[in-house]
Amino acid sequence: MSMDTARLSSGKTTVTSSNRGPQRNRSLQPRLVPPETSSLQDPGILGGRGDSPHVTVQFRLTVCFVAGTSSVARAWSATFDELIGKPIGEFSRTHMALNAPGVLAENPDIFAVIIILILTGLLTLGVKESAMVNKIFTCINVLVLGFIMVSGFVKGSIKNWQLTEEDFQNTSSRLCLNNDTEEGRPGVGGFMPFGVSGILSGAATCFYAFVGFDCIATTGEEVKNPQKAIPVGIVASLLICFVAYFGVSAALTLMMPYFCLDKDSPLPDAFKYVGWEGAKYAVAIGSLCALSTSLLGSMFPMPRVIYAMAEDGLLFKFLAQINSRTKTPIIATLTSGAIAGVMAFLFDLKDLVDLMSIGTLLAYSLVAACVLVLRYQPEQPNMVYQMARTSDELDPVDQNELVSTSDSQTGFLPEAEKFSLKTVLSPRNTEPSRFSGLIVNISTSLIALLVITFCTVAVLGKGALVNGELWAVFVLMGSAFLCCVVTAVIWRQPESKTKLSFKVPFLPVLPVLSIFVNVYLMMQLDQGTWVRFAVWMLIG
Repeated sequence: MSMDTARLSSGKTTVTSSNRGPQRNRSLQPRLVPPETSSLQDPGILGGRGDSPHVTVQFRLTVCFVAGTSSVARAWSATFDELIGKPIGEFSRTHMALNAPGVLAENPDIFAVIIILILTGLLTLGVKESAMVNKIFTCINVLVLGFIMVSGFVKGSIKNWQLTEEDFQNTSSRLCLNNDTEEGRPGVGGFMPFGVSGILSGAATCFYAFVGFDCIATTGEEVKNPQKAIPVGIVASLLICFVAYFGVSAALTLMMPYFCLDKDSPLPDAFKYVGWEGAKYAVAIGSLCALSTSLLGSMFPMPRVIYAMAEDGLLFKFLAQINSRTKTPIIATLTSGAIAGVMAFLFDLKDLVDLMSIGTLLAYSLVAACVLVLRYQPEQPNMVYQMARTSDELDPVDQNELVSTSDSQTGFLPEAEKFSLKTVLSPRNTEPSRFSGLIVNISTSLIALLVITFCTVAVLGKGALVNGELWAVFVLMGSAFLCCVVTAVIWRQPESKTKLSFKVPFLPVLPVLSIFVNVYLMMQLDQGTWVRFAVWMLIG
């Protein structure tokens, strides 16, 4: 997606730089901003800098990275606490309890704050030192993952995928001391004890496990061919993560009944359950290394995104200062670390995970929408980009000749069209025009509204649908039908034929499907998560 979303943004930045005189030509430098920010930099798509979409993306990014860092630090602290006998949790419950149920964590985690501060200091030393530590932790992580998967299939039993409610009643009272199933309910047993709705609800939270590939999009300055390497790296990392999580999840649920799993430290507890006491400590140490890798992975892009947004004028300028010795944005690093520490101290792990998930899902919906819009826009912005890029190397006389020449060459642009049903459904032009681009912009907005309507009724109005209430069925079917019609309208518009190293295939179906899945998963999250996210966005 990065090539589609960044295409027009580069043109806008170049024109701005060339008009301001002797500033450095930022268009020739790869961007640090992830694709969801770059796609919104073109004023012809979603408005000028500082407007609502930019603010939304800005604070979505801070939610993602800050909440991700805080949640992993919380998980690291919980795993370490389990390994040494839970003295940290006991101390917090006794001396530091917060009496704000449903709003703040029951027990603040001071150890998670200490972890974040240590790694923040490590990141201020520079990328090389951080990368070396990350490589060591990653090697240990891979070894432990392999050990867990092999051990799980050796010691596991397929019967744990065929459990019944009677097994829950007979087993939980004797062996399961950490029964934290939802409201004490074991589900219906079997391979999907909580049904399809349980899978979708869990997916909305477990989506958190895949968000680490965001940091790949922030390494544009270090990659030789970012137009090709970044998309390939994103897809490859997602496939590797899927295999790893699939294997560990399968091994874990084969080793131990799902209703016996410890919510804070399941892997060491599972090895203890099957009688491998020694492996419990090895796996716990491996889990700490894995969490350390994840923590570094979430903290590494955080200051760089803040730095890039500050450089673009979306945040305070002092956050874009670079230390001359370490070549790192120290102020942005310290600021982001401090905010992450406060959130790790005040919020529970699940609350942080859900907050990160909702912010990430929203951003990916915006990316899908921007891909949909960009691929149907006329090519004129690219001409302006080439003109501005060339003008930096020409004298004033040559620049005037270039402008006059480019004006004379705009005859190939599609002719203007008048609005009618025929021009909407059967455009005369084979190239995108301003009219067809406007149609796609409006259609994308309509799709967003229809998808939100459909998902809201499907999730929140589930009871009405089950009871066959006409209003719910009518709204659900009507929004689905209209969404298909609007998608067909987009499909009829001429698509840009610009050759790119990486293009999102199957337009417009794939971006629309992506928006639908993201919004549906967002609707699965609880009301508290929406309230926290709304408060964060209002602060922005």
